[in-house]
Amino acid sequence: MPDGPLHGLRVLDVSTILAGPLCAQLLGDFGAEVLKIEHPVAGDGMRGHGASKDGHALWWKEISRNKRTLGLKLSDPKGAALLLRLAERSDVLVENFRPGTLERWGLGPDLLHEVNPGLVIVRITGFGQQGPYAGRAGFGTLAEAMSGFAHLTGDPDGPPTLPAFGLADSVCGIAAAAATTMALLHRERTPGHPGQIIDMSLLEPLMTAVGPSPTVYDQLGVVETRHGNRSTNNAPRNTYRTGDGHWVAVSTSAQQIAERLMRLVGDPELIDEPWFATGRGRAEHVELLDKVVGDWIAARPRDQVLAAFAEAGAAVAPVYDSRDLAGDPHVRETGMLTRVEDADLGSLLMHNVMWRMSATPGRIRFTGRELGADTDHVLSGELGLDAVELAALREEQIVA
Repeated sequence: MPDGPLHGLRVLDVSTILAGPLCAQLLGDFGAEVLKIEHPVAGDGMRGHGASKDGHALWWKEISRNKRTLGLKLSDPKGAALLLRLAERSDVLVENFRPGTLERWGLGPDLLHEVNPGLVIVRITGFGQQGPYAGRAGFGTLAEAMSGFAHLTGDPDGPPTLPAFGLADSVCGIAAAAATTMALLHRERTPGHPGQIIDMSLLEPLMTAVGPSPTVYDQLGVVETRHGNRSTNNAPRNTYRTGDGHWVAVSTSAQQIAERLMRLVGDPELIDEPWFATGRGRAEHVELLDKVVGDWIAARPRDQVLAAFAEAGAAVAPVYDSRDLAGDPHVRETGMLTRVEDADLGSLLMHNVMWRMSATPGRIRFTGRELGADTDHVLSGELGLDAVELAALREEQIVA
């Protein structure tokens, strides 16, 4: 069986850190053959991110799964020439250097399309290829600040709050994978099968995820503010502490769910209040609703709370840490987390492919590999370089 709907396509991942590598990982998870191109000495910075065991970076094992690795110095003309030869026989190239970097190395889109007109070129930057900020250093933290996310996150009287993980990069990587498949579909449907350039910034996908705040400002002149775990759209919506010291999250986005919750906590008379009929009306009475729900939850242990919500058909979830998540029976039974064999560390628990497809499922074929693990196979087996040429390139630190 082919390994996913992208089987037969080749992706060159010349990106670093997170957004680009995640885009390429998703493409690889669903069957694409991915070549991870790294600096032959420094490697990808992701090799030094996060926790490690016995010298092996754990995040690398996941973000570079299903990728063969090739050490290649792109800033050297000899390395750039080799990349052009690889691009000639590839379908997608993912990069996230500052605008102008590939052009300076003789690897701009015009030259890439000269050798392969059908190549889809995914360009990920902080702020896009054009505009006043295009040349700025771009990191996820900056996008999280400028998108409105930090402004809307945290307690009302607290500071703007940044996420403790790569939110902007992750959202961008997922969006970039979707854009890539759209470009591939366009190529398939278009006479001559032309590739195209995808200009993807870290900022824009997260702006979309934050919501319609600019539209609200444009139409109403209102600048939305932080409100902690509460929602301005409905109530009760918050985290609540149980009697045995755990936390649960409650949502009442649907009217029927809100009514079930009031019956569960013993205040069904509130349902008849005129303001209870809409999410906005309930949000205007959040103090009352939070007290009613919070007091009921605080008087009971977590297991009892979860069981009662389930029986009532109300919406609740425990607030998990990584240990809770790894042990959750639904997460394990549905395969959201899966075990993969790794040559260095043995059995590894990691995120599974991100969605299930009935006819063309993806899979994890292997975990992240060592720097340059496939250099000889690719450059000799595919491009025909002999041992003497490879040795000379290694001596010059152009390949690894």
